[in-house]
Amino acid sequence: MCDSCGCGDSDIVPVAVHERILANNERAARHNREHFHDHQVAVINLMGSPGAGKTAVLEATARVLGPSKKLGVLVGDLATDNDARRVRAAGIAAEAITTGSACHLDADMVHKGLHRLPWRELDVLFIENVGNLVCPAVYDLGQDVNVVALSVTEGEDKPLKYPTIFRKADLVLLTKVDLLSVLPDISIDRIRENLSMVMPKPLMIPVSATSGQGIDEWVRWLEDLKLVSAPSHHHAHGDAHDGHAEHHHHHHHHAHR
Repeated sequence: MCDSCGCGDSDIVPVAVHERILANNERAARHNREHFHDHQVAVINLMGSPGAGKTAVLEATARVLGPSKKLGVLVGDLATDNDARRVRAAGIAAEAITTGSACHLDADMVHKGLHRLPWRELDVLFIENVGNLVCPAVYDLGQDVNVVALSVTEGEDKPLKYPTIFRKADLVLLTKVDLLSVLPDISIDRIRENLSMVMPKPLMIPVSATSGQGIDEWVRWLEDLKLVSAPSHHHAHGDAHDGHAEHHHHHHHHAHR
């Protein structure tokens, strides 16, 4: 649990104080969202356990999407900027947000992190949240969509054990599916079934950053987001996906519920 907010634990932080923290966060998130929308930057809050493969997915995404879109990442971690350096090496503008003891990012941390990133020039900003399946789900950052990376190595029951984060997810990336051949007890169908019990609009894409499986489908999902497809002031976009954009407009209305 985070020692600054308790993440809802009233034994650590009184409920009234926690509610005030959340109210302040909501204001900062609205401010962030206005900035992002004004500059037509699509923002993805990427959450998942430590080791779920979030950074590897971003590296694979850069290989496919990087040549046509300007990508950036704010990487949240308790300590070190290792993941930010990995992402930079993949060709994405990246800055680390070191949280110390905080087990999640909040909207103010993101706002401060933007000062070190040329975010206005981006088409897509990924916020790689702190590795955690609990606290990040509580805090709106100003994002358009929530994506949860769930590794096949974590087991089939995680959506049922940690329902809040999956309930708020617009998409689940089932990562490391190249390992299924050595995990005979793990069933993609059972994971999908468990997700359907907690996600309001169940959507899962099996991916492997190692083999590249599913990465094209994930990139198509990103390109179908309305803001990613929209023309922007910083450089012209193709309109190949305009026909799909309207299909996904609902993401912007429920991603930060």
